[in-house]
Amino acid sequence: MKKNKVMMVTFLVPAILSYLLVFLYPTMRTTFMSLFYVENITDSVLKWRWVGLGNFKTLADSTLFMQALKNISLIWLWGGVGVFLLSMLFAVILTSGVKGKSFYRSIIYLPNVVSAVAMGTMWMQYVYNPKFGLFKKVFEFLGLKKLAEVQWTAPEMLFAALVIAYSFGMVGYFMLIFMAGIERIPPDYYEAATMEGASVVKKFFSITLPLLKDVIRTNIVLWSISAVGFFIWSQIFSPLNPEPSTVTPMVYMYQLVFGNNMVVTDRNVGAGAAVGVILTVIVVVLFAITTIVFRDDKIEY
Repeated sequence: MKKNKVMMVTFLVPAILSYLLVFLYPTMRTTFMSLFYVENITDSVLKWRWVGLGNFKTLADSTLFMQALKNISLIWLWGGVGVFLLSMLFAVILTSGVKGKSFYRSIIYLPNVVSAVAMGTMWMQYVYNPKFGLFKKVFEFLGLKKLAEVQWTAPEMLFAALVIAYSFGMVGYFMLIFMAGIERIPPDYYEAATMEGASVVKKFFSITLPLLKDVIRTNIVLWSISAVGFFIWSQIFSPLNPEPSTVTPMVYMYQLVFGNNMVVTDRNVGAGAAVGVILTVIVVVLFAITTIVFRDDKIEY
């Protein structure tokens, strides 16, 4: 018994200390900092000036920050719908006994292996290029002249282009999670449904989808965290003087803390911390809503 306690302490203490140092302390410090005006991130606590909820009021009054929140909301909604539909479709196809499953799975997942900077550059330079881009050539080949003439990198189309490019890279990641969930469903269920004369669509909505409820919930939470932390792609699509349609809260926070360009003219680390607090609350609220909507029915199979 004593040996078991010693082993438990030996393994738990490093994990608890790591959690306290890496997660809990930064969270508490950021929350505390959000109540102060802090000019530089390296300033000592003695230089912090108390403003209470002033930083949050400043953010609420900022048109650009409100636009940034709207941007991630649209990324979360429309990007999520596209990513989940495609990833679910590919997952169902690749788990249906199709030949070359490993090859197709690797190809679809490949964008997740390539760095976001390289992927973003590829989309900007070779897919959306108005002269020889992939979209232009494909639409011309299909005879869709109006779509071929679309300037994807123009300010009015930049947000849509950003969402499409980002969603393309995320499909493979969520496809693998859906595949893992589908592969754990006993094949006996599908065999029994087939014997009863159920169609493919009927089996999907009656067996696959209900038994993937916990997987869908997990994917929604993961997608929410990914959308809230949207940063690199915004910088790639609008690097020098960011368009309002590409600014997300993470970009806004970065400029508040470190930046000196035209996105944010006044540096305020405290307001940047307030942005972090708001994003954390958003993730927690989304997690709570998702947990309520996708409750565990304790289905055993």
